[in-house]
Amino acid sequence: MKTNLTDIVFATRNPGKIREIRDFFADSAYNILSLDDIGVNIHVVEDGTTFEENAAKKAREICDACGKIVLADDSGLMIDALDGEPGVDSANFLGTDTPYPVRNAKILEMLADVPEDGRGARFVCVIAIAQPGRDIIAERAEIRGTIAYAAAGGDGFGYDPIFYVPQYGITMAQMDVARKNKISHRGQALGLVRDRLDES
Repeated sequence: MKTNLTDIVFATRNPGKIREIRDFFADSAYNILSLDDIGVNIHVVEDGTTFEENAAKKAREICDACGKIVLADDSGLMIDALDGEPGVDSANFLGTDTPYPVRNAKILEMLADVPEDGRGARFVCVIAIAQPGRDIIAERAEIRGTIAYAAAGGDGFGYDPIFYVPQYGITMAQMDVARKNKISHRGQALGLVRDRLDES
């Protein structure tokens, strides 16, 4: 059993996301905690116009509240045929409380007549690091793919079932966690963040 781990709060209550983050840091010197783990109940209004602004704001406010190192991400799906939408508003597409299967079905409906060469998309993730008394650090990563013609896969969460990765021939929701953490937008950003943390 590992001891003397450094606590890091990942600013989310999303069980799928926290599971992936913990898996990514499983062999590290960091103990990943969720907002529920530390009993912080703060709703940060993500009113920025960029992923960077939202991630930084969330990280700073949670850090100020708990006094710990905080990682906060803002991520989204940008679809070429929809001029980059849903983009920064991905979490609020069709309404904050709308289930993702409904959102995914709507996107598939919107792209029903779009041919394969016009279904390009990318997942973007920005992760901000807030530490007491230090400036915010942020890292950005993305992965390109296409929008599938139908949702597929039971793993992952969010828009994963409709995000098709051509080089693997499957959607993000059909990937095992190890592969997803290696190639995904969040996995790449986490790698950059982990390097930053190891340097500090």
